Amino acid sequence: MDRHSQLLQWLESIAENTYTNLQTASADASFRQYFRVTNTQDNKTYIVMDAPPEKEDCRPFLLVTDLIRGTGVNAPDIIAVDHKQGFLLLDDLGNKPYLDHLNVETADNLYLDAIDALLKMQTIDGMLPAYDDELLQTEMDLFETWYLNRHLDFKLDKKQKGELNSIFKLLIESAMEQPQVFVHRDYHSRNLMITDSNNPGVIDYQDAVIGPITYDLASLFKDCYIEWPREKVEHWLEMYLARLTPTYFIEKDTLMRWFDLMGVQRHLKVLGIFCRLNYRDEKSQYLNDLPLTLKYILDTCELYDELKPLQRLLKETITT
Repeated sequence: MDRHSQLLQWLESIAENTYTNLQTASADASFRQYFRVTNTQDNKTYIVMDAPPEKEDCRPFLLVTDLIRGTGVNAPDIIAVDHKQGFLLLDDLGNKPYLDHLNVETADNLYLDAIDALLKMQTIDGMLPAYDDELLQTEMDLFETWYLNRHLDFKLDKKQKGELNSIFKLLIESAMEQPQVFVHRDYHSRNLMITDSNNPGVIDYQDAVIGPITYDLASLFKDCYIEWPREKVEHWLEMYLARLTPTYFIEKDTLMRWFDLMGVQRHLKVLGIFCRLNYRDEKSQYLNDLPLTLKYILDTCELYDELKPLQRLLKETITT
């Protein structure tokens, strides 16, 4: 029996044909797929997650859903689960991602809601893997493997390799000196849904960890899919600081440096991931987002002398 037939059979088994009109909702950068179905009993739509068990483990998603909902943040309620087959039936948070509705008129209000939700999630304590130096390093290694070597066919010489390792060390030290809190790990405009109440709806959080306090801020305000002027970003970071619990007293300049360096770590990783999605997983659309991701890194290199070696390296790859 093919995967689609398995899914239809499972829906029938839990609801006796009341879930109908199965339509593709979205597919993310993993092996998961999402479908939207209509329940004829209440005339509401629901989301079905198809997470092939040999490729994806549903347990982190279930755990993090409980943790997020426990803070009052709007994550989908889980209606039914089949661990063995990798099927989940979820509340539908709608089809209005931030990305489609962000503009100069809406941004302040939408981002304020996102900040408030993030602050609630950052109160989650424990029960999650640590975003430690080993994981941070593993992520940045994707930059050399998939972006430099595979995408650009660029091989580092010994000097370049040493300089890049020094940059990695700097970025890891900056990440590890920050307060360690809940990190969604992909908190951006495609994973935030505009909802009529308790905005935003938050999705795609199954890779959550305990890590640097600025990581989700970098995901949100240095979004690989939409760019904002520096002054707007600084304004939103000030909004975040003004709402931050006194438990974490952070000077603005300190937050900005952490935020900027965290953004470089994330974007080095993302350059590698976008290229891997193209070459390994045949998802070529992510190559369209390489220019903005690279621009974020180069812009930040202009601000910090310690990042000049990375700036030189990236410019060498561009001109080679």
